[in-house]
Amino acid sequence: MIVWVNGAFGSGKTTLVDELRTRWPEALVHDPELVGYVLRQIVEVPTGDFQDLRLWRRQVADLAVGLVEEYDRPVLVPMTLVDPGYAGEIFGALKGAGIEVHHFFLKVSRQVLEERIDGRSFTPDDPARDERVRRWCKDRIEPCLAAADALPADTTFLDGELSPRELADQVLSHVRAGA
Repeated sequence: MIVWVNGAFGSGKTTLVDELRTRWPEALVHDPELVGYVLRQIVEVPTGDFQDLRLWRRQVADLAVGLVEEYDRPVLVPMTLVDPGYAGEIFGALKGAGIEVHHFFLKVSRQVLEERIDGRSFTPDDPARDERVRRWCKDRIEPCLAAADALPADTTFLDGELSPRELADQVLSHVRAGA
């Protein structure tokens, strides 16, 4: 089983997955950003967004399938994925491999997202780069919020302004009800 936690940058995906992990210790965490970081070391990313690399999408899906098949454990995936074509490609590959996918989207207001992004430090030793990353994240808020309407029909929307504990309760309740 895959539990994909989606939402805009700053919506609390990683925080929720961290909370889930403490309460669901057998679950593995697969962070697709790591796949992107590796690919950036190997190939050029012309658009600056590794999600635009077809290989990234393939590798994310293949690694998720491999984790489920090899370890027979649930896999938690914290990743913003709002391009409908990319989501269809990845989720289609997961479902095509016969893996149950629970897709959650954390809805958070623009104001809260901006506050959370402003409160984060991405590269503490490089303030200029830190600001560029903040700007990049903020520039993607609107597309992320707008894309919520184009996500797969089986997406479960959650109020991302709830506490991580409350959100984890909802996710676990939903996943267990589907089992």
